Amino acid sequence: MRDPRLTEQRNAASSRIDELDPLGIVDLINAEDRGVAEAVGAEREAIARAVELTEAAFRAGGRLIYVGAGTSGRLGVLDAAEMPPTFGTDPDMVLGLIAGGHAALVRSQEGAEDHPEDGAVAIRDLDVGPKDFVLGIATSGTTPFVHGALAEARAAGARTGFLLCTYPSDELLRTHDVVIAPLVGAEVITGSTRMKAGTATKLVLNTITTGAMVRLGKVYGNLMVDLQVTCEKLQDRGERILAELLGLERAAAEALLERAGGNVKTALVMGRLDVDRESAVQRLKDVDGATTRLLEGLEQ
Repeated sequence: MRDPRLTEQRNAASSRIDELDPLGIVDLINAEDRGVAEAVGAEREAIARAVELTEAAFRAGGRLIYVGAGTSGRLGVLDAAEMPPTFGTDPDMVLGLIAGGHAALVRSQEGAEDHPEDGAVAIRDLDVGPKDFVLGIATSGTTPFVHGALAEARAAGARTGFLLCTYPSDELLRTHDVVIAPLVGAEVITGSTRMKAGTATKLVLNTITTGAMVRLGKVYGNLMVDLQVTCEKLQDRGERILAELLGLERAAAEALLERAGGNVKTALVMGRLDVDRESAVQRLKDVDGATTRLLEGLEQ
């Protein structure tokens, strides 16, 4: 019997992939991957809705919580982990839950996804409530761990969303505040959703968090001014941003960043408004951290 889920269907284009040479395999996979961005683009309105829900959660003091298993769970954890160094967020602002826990990040925990009660427990352990937005990620649309977590989150009053790569059921559409379904089609290797479905998932998650962070004022133009210097690479990036925006020599940018405690946004306001660190922090607080709003109208 044919499985109705797109993620489990066979791809006619790759039915003889095992007969190809390395270049033929690469070309085939690349040809299939070209449709992923288009499939994600077709879900633009739903993704924008997810950005709105995420921004609303953050402004209310809530969190974005990803829930997934296997590749989906790992991608959620990855996106969450990238927020603090990129946008200077509290590590608890974006969280990723994966079936099987931390061990599942580095080694597959087969069977961990089959228990909806474990998903519910994970949500309860985080004390999820009405301020939070919980996004379930299950490319097949059927992962019990994810459904259990989302049911618990809804019962706790949280807003919920679902990201999948097959046709969403009417029940799924009725149940959640947003459903995102990029239809990337059958995988090159049947059922291997770490491929096209995984790529689509990464694109969607990147867009949701980046969009929400932009809306919160964590970029200036297209520069990540809210980064916190925690390593040599970010130190270099922070200095270059300040040198460009303020017309400073590199040494002066380094000194300004040091006076700002390693926070690029604070340093930018200090340099542009000619104020001390405490005043810059307060000015930013007065505009909810929206750098562009604070500095608009000033000579660039």
